[in-house]
Amino acid sequence: GLKDAFAGDFLIGTAVNAPQILGIDKQAKPFIIKHFNAITAEDAMKWERIHPSPDKYDFTLADSIVSFALANGMFITGHTLVWHSQTPNWVFRDSLGNPITRDALLERMKDHIFTVVGHYKGRVQSWDVVNEAMDDNGQIRRSKWYEIIGEDYIEKAFEYAHEADPDAEL
Repeated sequence: GLKDAFAGDFLIGTAVNAPQILGIDKQAKPFIIKHFNAITAEDAMKWERIHPSPDKYDFTLADSIVSFALANGMFITGHTLVWHSQTPNWVFRDSLGNPITRDALLERMKDHIFTVVGHYKGRVQSWDVVNEAMDDNGQIRRSKWYEIIGEDYIEKAFEYAHEADPDAEL
C-alpha cells in the first residue's frame, strides 16, 4: 500500500464520508486500510452534523469513523471545530432570533469545543481548530465568528481546544 511505501517518512491520509465508513461503498474500507494510516472525517465532525441544535449532539457517525481508525491503527485528525460554513444559524442567534453577544458566542464556542474534544480526548490525536479563517485575498475572513467576537475568536478557539485536550496537536 501507499502508506507502506512512505513508512517512517510521513503519514498518508484521507478524508472519509458516511458511505465509505458505513459500508455502502463496498470497496472503500479495504482500499482505505491498504493505503492510508491517517484519517479525518469529511463532514461528520462539523458543527451542523455533530451539534445540529442547541441541546443535541449526535456523535454516531463520527464515533464510527474514530472506531474504524483506531481498529486499523490510524492517526486521527478531527475536522473541524470552528468554521464559517456548515455552522447552524442558531449558533449565532438567541431564542428570539436576534444576534447574540460576544460573551454568549464565546460561551457557546467553548461549550461546543469542550464537549466535542472532550468526547474524543485520548482518541483523536489532532484537531483542525479553525478552518479557512483567511479569505482568498489574504485577509481575515469576515465571518459571523469575526463579526460577533472579533479577530481574537481564532485565539479563543485554540485556547479552548488546548484546555479541552492539552495532549492533542492543534
